[in-house]
Amino acid sequence: MASRGKRSAQGSGASIEDNPQGTFLAAASPAASERAPEQLSVATASDTSEPAPDYLGHRQRLRERFRKGGDDALPDYELLEMLLFRAIPRRDTKSLAKQLLARFGTFAEVISAPEQRLKEIAGVGDSVITELKVVRAAALRLMRSEIVQRPAMSSSRQVLDYLLAAQSYEQCEQFRILFLDKRNRLIADEVQQRGTVDHTPVYVREVVKRALELSATAVILVHNHPSGDPTPSRADIDMTKLIASTAAPLGIAVHDHIIVGREGYASLKSLELF
Repeated sequence: MASRGKRSAQGSGASIEDNPQGTFLAAASPAASERAPEQLSVATASDTSEPAPDYLGHRQRLRERFRKGGDDALPDYELLEMLLFRAIPRRDTKSLAKQLLARFGTFAEVISAPEQRLKEIAGVGDSVITELKVVRAAALRLMRSEIVQRPAMSSSRQVLDYLLAAQSYEQCEQFRILFLDKRNRLIADEVQQRGTVDHTPVYVREVVKRALELSATAVILVHNHPSGDPTPSRADIDMTKLIASTAAPLGIAVHDHIIVGREGYASLKSLELF
């Protein structure tokens, strides 16, 4: 027992007797430890020699063109491809981008399309839909920020562009109100009612009540025609006249009622319909 303890205390003097199975300890072979880095470097070189997937080079070229030339340097399908990069990180997105445009028509219609219709396209899942809707929300927020703190009546083109982007592609009617202060600056932008493909309920009392709550002195009424044709109906005209006559005694003016659709817009004020 004493001799075993002595050999153990000598540290590097391990022997076969101390390891009956014949397992070599640290002192076994310096050459083996020297060979390990060589073997590792060969394996690494083999891994990195594999060519990168084709889509990675394509993505880099698109990014460079976009940085150099901006959005004008890319057609709609390539801009849509770039948008899909984050949602589909390991696959070519060109084919899907072209399918989306073939189905919906334009870049704006793709990002505005309803979720259920988007899911009809093979390859479109929740991550793709999220990316599309984030871009749409960011675009609308940017456009809305450009009309906040500016007199709405002096920036009518920007207001119209925002309303067309916000509602002209909707599949069901929405009744929106822009509430303005005495300087015609935007206080609030609210969708008050959502309806069906050809009708949305409008409650005059609720319109006036909300304007009073916000201390608004004027409103712009807005709704969309999912058919695409913005021509005012008889019901649109009658409803506008009723809101205007009810709001006027309370010091609230109806500046306009704008109807939007994919074919354009109609201003009831410009058409002298109320």
